[in-house]
Amino acid sequence: MGGYGSGRYGGRPIAEHCLRIDLAWMLRRGLAKSGTSQAGTLSWSCNGSPSGSIGYHALMHEPGSERLKLTYTRSKGDDAECVNQTIALTFTQPNFGGKRWWMICPYRGIRVGKLYLPPGGDRFASRKAWRLGYQSQRDAARDRPFEMLFRLQKKLGCPQGWGNFPRRPKGMWQRTYDRHFEEYLRLDELCALEMSATMARLTGELGKGWRNL
Repeated sequence: MGGYGSGRYGGRPIAEHCLRIDLAWMLRRGLAKSGTSQAGTLSWSCNGSPSGSIGYHALMHEPGSERLKLTYTRSKGDDAECVNQTIALTFTQPNFGGKRWWMICPYRGIRVGKLYLPPGGDRFASRKAWRLGYQSQRDAARDRPFEMLFRLQKKLGCPQGWGNFPRRPKGMWQRTYDRHFEEYLRLDELCALEMSATMARLTGELGKGWRNL
């Protein structure tokens, strides 16, 4: 399994930026069905524009050999590669009856409901295999310096908010305040860096929007 070109999104890729195969969704939509052999195309879009498509063949009529065959082209031009990937399928039987179908990650050998192909990736695999995060996790990491700064401001008795300068509370030892103030300066710098990165991302997104008009 090759790399995923993580620099494109400033760190490890996130699930929301990947092409995704959701077996439960395919079953609900009738694109695959237990006991049958069905073929077709899976397509994705981003902001209303096509972002990818693959051919598939869900072979679920051979007990013990159920599988999902994927056919797609990776990259373009001289680097184009025609990929034929086979994903083993299995099922569990819940207590309330029926079957719950799973795909087997070809690289981790674990049962999963979804497989992902990140930008720059070469094969569909589980989120764990690709070490994918979620946008909410990334957003939480960006917010953490501000949350820590606000907690320190509350402890020092000053208004909470980036840019609100603390003062030594009455009764606090000077050396204790000096220690807190050093931490305040560190967190303030982290917040400034995060704000600069956010502004750079927004500027880039606005620039893309203007170019697409």
